[in-house]
Amino acid sequence: MAGAPTPGIAALVAAGVPHEVVRFEAVADLPESGDVAAEQVFKTLVIALPGELAVAVLPVPAKLSLKAAAAALDAPKATMAEPVVAQRVTGYVVGGISPFGQRRRLRTVVDTSALRWDRVLCSAGRRHWDVAVTPGDLIRLTGAVTADIRVQ
Repeated sequence: MAGAPTPGIAALVAAGVPHEVVRFEAVADLPESGDVAAEQVFKTLVIALPGELAVAVLPVPAKLSLKAAAAALDAPKATMAEPVVAQRVTGYVVGGISPFGQRRRLRTVVDTSALRWDRVLCSAGRRHWDVAVTPGDLIRLTGAVTADIRVQ
């Protein structure tokens, strides 16, 4: 979409998804505003499954359970994708990978903790830019499955 700052924001606009762009320097800055908890800010990680890449979306403070992510996507195992591969496939730089508007749509799993919130923040497709969306819109627009993918 012409004029959108990132493909992720363009995808939200094209889908008619209400969203708010939030800019910040560090996740630690967000809770200071008082209306965003650290667990409400989600990171987008690209993982490698046998024969394909996929995306895992989970809270920034959490550590990804590769075993749980693989199971959620019906794969025998998962590893972290190489950064150069993640960048090439998504069209985003590492640290700014958005679950929306990726160059190639990848299967996605969103951590179930997203469902606790009215809105979650995830990358808008540029470092230090997030978009606030409802968990339902995140799941619907990415075609995600939900599962508990955090290390316990």
